[in-house]
Amino acid sequence: MTLAVDPSIKLETARRPLGGGRRLNADWLGAVPFLAYVGLFLLLPTAIVAIGAFVGPNGVTLANLTAMNQAYIVRSFINSVVLAAVSALVGAVFGAMLAYAVATGNPRSVLRRLVTSACGVLAQFGGVTLAFAFLATIGGAGLIRVWLLDRGIDIYANGEWLYQLRGLVLVYAYFQIPLMVLVFLPALDGIRPQWREATETLGGGTWHYWRYVAGPLLLPAFTGATLLLFANAFSAYATAAALINQGSIIASLLIANTLTSEVGLHNPGIASAEALVMVVIVAIVMVLYAQLQRRTAGWLR
Repeated sequence: MTLAVDPSIKLETARRPLGGGRRLNADWLGAVPFLAYVGLFLLLPTAIVAIGAFVGPNGVTLANLTAMNQAYIVRSFINSVVLAAVSALVGAVFGAMLAYAVATGNPRSVLRRLVTSACGVLAQFGGVTLAFAFLATIGGAGLIRVWLLDRGIDIYANGEWLYQLRGLVLVYAYFQIPLMVLVFLPALDGIRPQWREATETLGGGTWHYWRYVAGPLLLPAFTGATLLLFANAFSAYATAAALINQGSIIASLLIANTLTSEVGLHNPGIASAEALVMVVIVAIVMVLYAQLQRRTAGWLR
C-alpha cells in the first residue's frame, strides 16, 4: 500500500539545509543600526547613571539615594513636576484647539501643510536659541518690553518673572503647543464624519456627540499626548539653563550644578542619583503614555 504525502511537507523538507541545521534568518539584520543606536545612546547612559547612583568614594553605598530627602533637592523636583505639569496642560489645551482647527479644514490644503510644517520646526526650536529669542523680545532690554515701556506699560512691574518658573512656563509653551498639534492631529483625523451624522440621526446634538462619541474616543489620545508633553518639559535643560544661570530651581539644573559646582557641592554620585530619579519618573510617564497609545490605536485602524 502506498501512502500519500502532503506536497507542502515535501517542499518544507527540500528547503531545509543538509545536516538538519536551521537556516539563519537575516530579517532581523535591518534592525541592527537601530538597536546599536538605542544601546549606545539610551541603554548605556542609563546603566552608567544607575551604577553611579550606588557608587561612592569608598565603594558601593546607599548614601547617594538617602541624600535625595534634602530640602533643596526635594524642592527642585517639586518645581520640575509643577513646571512640567502646567506647561503640558497649557500646551495640550491650546495645541488641541489648533489641531482641531486644522483637522476640520481641507486635508489637502496648503494651509494645513504650512501649519504642520511650521509645527514640526517649532517643536524642535529650543535650547539657547529659544532663550535668546525671548530675551530679545520680552527680556529686560527686549524689543517688546522697551516698546511697552515707552507707552507707560511695565510687564515686569512685579518682578522679572521671565527668569522664574512662570517665565519658563511661557517659554516652554512655545514648543509644547506645536508638539501637541503633531501628536494629537492623527487622532482627530481618525474621527469619522459618519459618527456625527449618526448621532444627529438618532436625535443627538453637538453636546451628545462630544459627550458620548468623540470625547471618550479622543480622551486616551489627549491624555497620552499630555503625558508626552509632561516628559518633554520635565527633561528639558538647555532653555532653562540659558535663562536661569544661577540657582537650581528645577531638577535638570540641579544635576548640572551638582556636577559642576564650585562652592563645595560637587558630587558625581549624588548627581547620578538625581538623574536616576528623573529617569524613573520619565519611564513611568512613558509607560502610561504607551498604554494610552495602545488604546487609541485600536480604533484608529
